[in-house]
Amino acid sequence: MFDIFRKHTKIMMGVLFLLIIPSFVLFGIDGYNRMQESDTAVARVGGHDITQAQWDFAHKTEADRMRASSPNVDAKLLDSPAARYVTLERLVRDKVISLAAEKSKLVTSDSRLARYLQEDPGIASLRGSDGKIDMVRYRQLAASQGLTPEGFESGVRQDLSKQQVEGALRNSGFATPAVADVALNAFFERREIQTANFLAADYSGKIIPTDAELEAFYKANLAQFQAPEQARVEYVVLDLDAVKKGIQIPEADLKAFYDQNAAQLSGKEERRASHILVTAPKDAPAKERDVARAKAQQMLQAVKAAPSTFADVAKKNSQDPGSAAKGGDLDFFGRGAMVKPFEDAAFSMKKGEISGIVESDFGYHIILLTDIKAPKTRSFEELRAGIESDLKAQQAQRKYAEIAEVFTNTVYEQSDSLKPVADKLKLEIKTVDGLGRQAIPGNTGPLASDKFLSALFVPELIEKKRNTEAIETAVNQLAAGRVVAYQPARALPLTEVLQRVRDRVTSEKAAEMARKDGLEKLSLWKATPPAAGLSAPVLVSRDQAQGLPTGLVAAALRAPAAALPAWVGVDLGSKGYAVVRVNKVLPPGDVAQAAAKQNRNQYAQWWTTAESLAYYAVLKEKHKAEMLVTDPVKTVVAKP
Repeated sequence: MFDIFRKHTKIMMGVLFLLIIPSFVLFGIDGYNRMQESDTAVARVGGHDITQAQWDFAHKTEADRMRASSPNVDAKLLDSPAARYVTLERLVRDKVISLAAEKSKLVTSDSRLARYLQEDPGIASLRGSDGKIDMVRYRQLAASQGLTPEGFESGVRQDLSKQQVEGALRNSGFATPAVADVALNAFFERREIQTANFLAADYSGKIIPTDAELEAFYKANLAQFQAPEQARVEYVVLDLDAVKKGIQIPEADLKAFYDQNAAQLSGKEERRASHILVTAPKDAPAKERDVARAKAQQMLQAVKAAPSTFADVAKKNSQDPGSAAKGGDLDFFGRGAMVKPFEDAAFSMKKGEISGIVESDFGYHIILLTDIKAPKTRSFEELRAGIESDLKAQQAQRKYAEIAEVFTNTVYEQSDSLKPVADKLKLEIKTVDGLGRQAIPGNTGPLASDKFLSALFVPELIEKKRNTEAIETAVNQLAAGRVVAYQPARALPLTEVLQRVRDRVTSEKAAEMARKDGLEKLSLWKATPPAAGLSAPVLVSRDQAQGLPTGLVAAALRAPAAALPAWVGVDLGSKGYAVVRVNKVLPPGDVAQAAAKQNRNQYAQWWTTAESLAYYAVLKEKHKAEMLVTDPVKTVVAKP
């Protein structure tokens, strides 16, 4: 079967050359590696893999959504390992619930989907004055999520199906008052306690460590006295501002843009109107709306006959609480400030004109247009700087992807220096000293990106002083860097950290002395209570700690209530020791009926949440859900 290969070797080599070589030209060997990495499974549910590429895309989408809704959010938090892991957990949960819905035949019918879309406030806002959906805006809504209308509806259908999996459990969750009160009474239970504190700070003056003790502690705890690794780093940043610097807009183009857009650039027209409103919700019965319309029609005839009475009629009859007292005056407004039917009517009227009946979701309006504020045309010289900036920004947005590809390829292909990419794209090479793996509070840009810092400290790149690959450190921002000088972590000599060592030894010895003294007093006071030197009694509970340490309050509430008073010793760690006497247990204080009901409802929600989590755990096990990457939070907690 291989004879054809042997007989036509040159032809076959040519075919392979045509097939393979262009692929390497387009993607490079590194591109093949990245494609392979993107297919790596990071989680598995029911035999279905969730790949690295899916995880990256989902997290980028979620991060972009968060940035859009909260522009001031810290970018480091969005791109942290913990945040990325949360995204993966959500992907796993979605897959588990989807499989559960599929196995249980929980489908969403076309009528259910249509009813949901009709009731959705976001979709309702797209309706025109004729009640129909504006399909152009509907497509824009779907496109903003990277979807076609069909894809958007498919996603909604899947979400509705998934909601059925846990919906019955969530909607049926409850806790009887008797059961809730048992748990709530325990939570809000109060105890009268007295305390005696043996604070380490009070014993510090009695501690004088010897040189031998200091040296022994230093040697036993070298890891606590290390200078972290540091590096001198060069880096370059490509963002929209950098792209804009290389763009020149011809003066003729600026002038042409001004000539075509002078009216819009000078500002928007504003109108001032007064109105009389007769409320009639759109979902009100037809008979009720007819009555409201008839009432509006009567007032319309009255003000048409005597326009000067409009303000008086509005004060007496308008059902808009915000404007009635002002004779219906709404002050100046531009397009987009009012509901569409009202806006369309107001911007089609002449000054002094009274409209007909205008119907909106609020009811029926009668509008009097009282003034028109036309925008003042501004000169080209006034607007030139803004026009140039806007056009540069538009061109930069269009050119960014193209230049980003050049940036990415150059830092990779000429990896021994950042100068080639800086010269080619007119970028500034920035330098920073004393950089470590962890972002320093207050740093911005790439230096605040954990992803960028991690890439810098790859051992091979440090050793060979190579460039990192192009790292996306923010939306429309790429960075690449290289370590030019590196100092590994090292133990600091005792002479440099002597005071820190002395403080630690003193602190530990003082805490131990306080603990010993506290234990002795606890034993003594248990035997002879009258000798106890305790504070005045205070009432504490889990929600009212009275400023006492959490561990102390928790220990007091755990003490057996069978035989009181009860004595408890509490180790406060480096702060010292405390002795607590629990005198008596008191039931929760009087709670208003409304508060008691709210507490029971809150408890029922907690109980329902616990049931939902337990049910999800069963589904995860049933569908064999497994994470194939390590939870970064658990990893950090597990470190000594």
